[in-house]
Parts: sequence; C-alpha cells; structure tokens
Amino acid sequence: MMRAWILPLLLVVCGSLVAATLAVRGFAGAAVPLLVLFVLLACLHSPLAFPRSIGAAEAQRRSALDGRPVVHWRAGCPYCLRLRIRLGRDAGRLHWVDIWRDPAGAAAVRAANDGNETVPTVMVAGRAYTNPDPVWVREQLAPRPRT
Repeated sequence: MMRAWILPLLLVVCGSLVAATLAVRGFAGAAVPLLVLFVLLACLHSPLAFPRSIGAAEAQRRSALDGRPVVHWRAGCPYCLRLRIRLGRDAGRLHWVDIWRDPAGAAAVRAANDGNETVPTVMVAGRAYTNPDPVWVREQLAPRPRT
C-alpha cells in the first residue's frame, strides 16, 4: 500500500523544498503557486484521484453480475490517469482494481500481458484490453438510465 504513495509524497516534499528555497530568497509570490502546483500533481498521481479500488475476485464477481468492465490500474501511471480523467463521471461506473494493493489483480494483468504489469488493462467479458481508448471504454458501459 505504501508504494502507491511514494510518488505523491516525493512531489509534495520536492515542491515544499523548492517553494521554501524561493521564499527564503525573497520570491514568496512565486513560491506559493509552485507549491500549489506540486500539491495538485501529488493529488492527481495518488490513489485519491481514482474511484475506490476493490479486489480482483470481487471485481470479477460484480462484473459478471452487472456487465461493467474491470479496470486494473496503479497509482502514478500516466496512462491510468489519462483514462480516469477522460472518463470523467463515468469512471465511477467501472470496477477498479489497484494492482499494487491486490496481488490477484497483478497476477491477472501479468497473465493478460505476457508477464508484464502493463496498465491500464481493462477486462470486458473476460477479455483483456491493454491501454484502450477512453472513448471505447465508455462505449462498453450500458447507457445511463434517464431520470
């Protein structure tokens, strides 16, 4: 679990050091936006930017019941972040498995990608798709009911 927080923590620490250096040298006006930028980047690369992850077995069970795709991801992956951002609110309709938290999820990704932990790997109806286009992933979701 700690591995998912290494990059965000490094971003916050580095941003704090750079901002503190700028502030000490008299550039407080530049230090504040820079620190805000580093904190924003840390949030985007943390597990906080993604819907709550579940285990691979639970995701497969839920997917079998509702037909929604399962997304295997990991924190710090720019392609996972791209998929998450491009899906927008629809991201919550998918089942997300963090391969750094779930060994079974990591094993499923390795089995689908010739032994590599390449993410995002999206499972649709038992078939794996590595780094698919976000538009295609959205099309795999059943239409939202109109209210």
